[in-house]
Amino acid sequence: MRCVGAVIRDTEGRLLLIQRGHPPSEGLWSLPGGRVEEDETDHEALRREIREETGLEIEVGALAGTVMIGFYEIFDYHAHVTGGELTPGDDASAATWATADDLVRLPLTKGLLDFLDGLI
Repeated sequence: MRCVGAVIRDTEGRLLLIQRGHPPSEGLWSLPGGRVEEDETDHEALRREIREETGLEIEVGALAGTVMIGFYEIFDYHAHVTGGELTPGDDASAATWATADDLVRLPLTKGLLDFLDGLI
């Protein structure tokens, strides 16, 4: 199943993370994102998912990397915020701007820290 995720940093260099509110990975922290619908491009799906999960509007940049988690193929893109206010919604129970210290303290989805190691 094709999915997308966003690597978004704020002006202080913190990374946007959401806490998953539903399976898979309920309760764990991850990059925001979700499934690409049949009639969407990756960029359209990512803008929709970020708006639904965080309340933020984004501009999508270059592909940051691709990971396989079970039958989910996730295409993660760099992005930056262009508007909105950080408010968790949809299947995100919480959202935060995480520091490097937070990344080793928070319970992250499997493989996320390794993926981010090459990006941060």
